[in-house]
Amino acid sequence: MSMQIENKNIRWAVLGTGVIANEMASALQKMGKRLYAVANRTPSKAVAFGEKYQVEKIYDRMEDIFTDSMVDVIYITTPHNTHYEFIKKALENGKHVFVEKSITLNSRELDEMIALATEKKLILAEAMTIWHMPLYKDLWKLVRSGQIGKVQMITMNFGSFKEYDMSNRFFNMDLAGGALLDIGVYALSIVRSFMNEKPNEILSQMKPSPTGSDEQATILLKNPSGQMATVALSMHSKQPKRAVISCEKAYIEIMEYPRGEKAIIVDANTGERKELQAGETANALIYEMQDMEAAIIEGQTGVMQLEYTKDVMDIMTSLRKEWGMKYPGEEW
Repeated sequence: MSMQIENKNIRWAVLGTGVIANEMASALQKMGKRLYAVANRTPSKAVAFGEKYQVEKIYDRMEDIFTDSMVDVIYITTPHNTHYEFIKKALENGKHVFVEKSITLNSRELDEMIALATEKKLILAEAMTIWHMPLYKDLWKLVRSGQIGKVQMITMNFGSFKEYDMSNRFFNMDLAGGALLDIGVYALSIVRSFMNEKPNEILSQMKPSPTGSDEQATILLKNPSGQMATVALSMHSKQPKRAVISCEKAYIEIMEYPRGEKAIIVDANTGERKELQAGETANALIYEMQDMEAAIIEGQTGVMQLEYTKDVMDIMTSLRKEWGMKYPGEEW
């Protein structure tokens, strides 16, 4: 690989100007970089965002982000239901794509986009913090080393109390609302990453909100090697963001797991508690973008965990099919 590519300064563009876009622009600043471009359906929002972060390029027309030859990678931070069309436009125009979770609505959309990215020799990845936090990289190593035995059972909780505002994206079916795609994706990503293989037996219960979105769900998963998981999700009641990974010789407990920086490892025999700390919650987006840049420049695509993303999407799609919870205009 030429030095030119190795030292290339990746030019990032962001689509959307919400909370994640703001975090992303701040993270780039912390990395000593500057966001190259911003686009939004409402141009005035892009202008305000551009001024706030000294963004070089602000597009009058949102579509111009896809055709600008200076853009290397587009970070898509818009609502779930827009991801598919935007990923497609970005890939068709030769851009690498980094997409907020949930990466697409369903497996059909994701499989199509993976095929397109492969054909175009571009990187498509989900901005799933779990894949990039140093804590998880250390925990996966620990588990794979066999020191604490085989993973037997995983217990996941995630619940937010959201007011019953049915126009809000948390409940709005037009914006692909519901617990599964918004918070369940984190829980299932942890489950998949600590299991040796994809779950093939899945049972669930779902309670719909007044709009028909999944307000509450419990999910049981089991894979061919007998590893099991339980996932409890809620959008109208608070739960801790708590993960427990039970192995033969110890269990691992992680609080605030979406951007976890600390885990407690409890020895099964002695009850001794060890704390493992790695990385910082505040730097979650830095870790994500550093891994994406490594994937683009050095071809280290494994760090983007697209296979896990696909497995999680397959689980979520099968659950929603079982629940009959199809979004308006969605094609399975």
